[in-house]
Amino acid sequence: MSQTPPVPVRHYLQFTDLTADEYAHLFARAAEIKRKFKAYEKYHPLADRTLAMIFEKASTRTRVSFEAGMYQLGGSVVHLTTGDSQLGRSEPIEDSARVISRMTDLVMIRTFGQDKIERFAAHSRVPVINGLTNEFHPCQILADIFTYIEHRGSIQGKVVAWVGDGNNMANTWLQAAELLGFTVHLSTPSGYEVDQAVAGLRSADSYKIFKDPEDACRGADLVTTDVWTSMGFEAENEARKKAFAEWCVDEAMMQVAKPDALFMHCLPAHRGEEVSAEVIDGPQSVVWDEAENRMHVQKALMEFLLLGHVNA
Repeated sequence: MSQTPPVPVRHYLQFTDLTADEYAHLFARAAEIKRKFKAYEKYHPLADRTLAMIFEKASTRTRVSFEAGMYQLGGSVVHLTTGDSQLGRSEPIEDSARVISRMTDLVMIRTFGQDKIERFAAHSRVPVINGLTNEFHPCQILADIFTYIEHRGSIQGKVVAWVGDGNNMANTWLQAAELLGFTVHLSTPSGYEVDQAVAGLRSADSYKIFKDPEDACRGADLVTTDVWTSMGFEAENEARKKAFAEWCVDEAMMQVAKPDALFMHCLPAHRGEEVSAEVIDGPQSVVWDEAENRMHVQKALMEFLLLGHVNA
């Protein structure tokens, strides 16, 4: 009697790990899962499944969105912090992966270097999700694009203005643009540019670089930014404040974007630094929807990685 070969494990370590068609499915599932949540419809496809969350970088939104989301899908959660599990310090990352993946069904890791999560995934028997690394933040961009779709429809052919640091968020926006067919207008201070090699882009067709952040926002459908000093770079804080002084998203930048342009920020935000209070608390801001949507898209992602294409 022939046996069906095992389905290969799928990981989500950067935005390019899924196809455009798979993203279309995820966004549709996120919308349906969110509808069920709002209607108080019980939906437990991941009953008896366990998610391990490993945090070497703390985060309010990542923890709450994954933990609440997994419970809402009927599963359970094991939460590990740096004190509980120091990847590669108390034991090799490869050994941690082999052990943890034998006891759980899914692993989310929020850490520093992308190499750590790649090594863990290479030795894991279960799907691994990138909750954030220095190089990429795919779950956040997943939420951002879903939020755009909710408010304005398809993002294909649209313009996203990125104002600020050429960091993990910028890298992931560039990957998404190349894959899903939109354009990113990049404006970063000198010395804080995006490294195209890190983003792994095949060409420069899906983005344009602007020295003046206001020029980057001109005609944009979405304007987005991040803190000037990401976690792990605190020693550079004062230098960054000086370098980024002209890269505060303010009302003047939003006025040159399209009249119905949205503003997003992955949070936490520092009003008066990377964004003015008038913008983040203004009518074009959708940051609270964006924050909530982390939970809904991650629920769709966990469902997909564990169960494949579901249409319930």
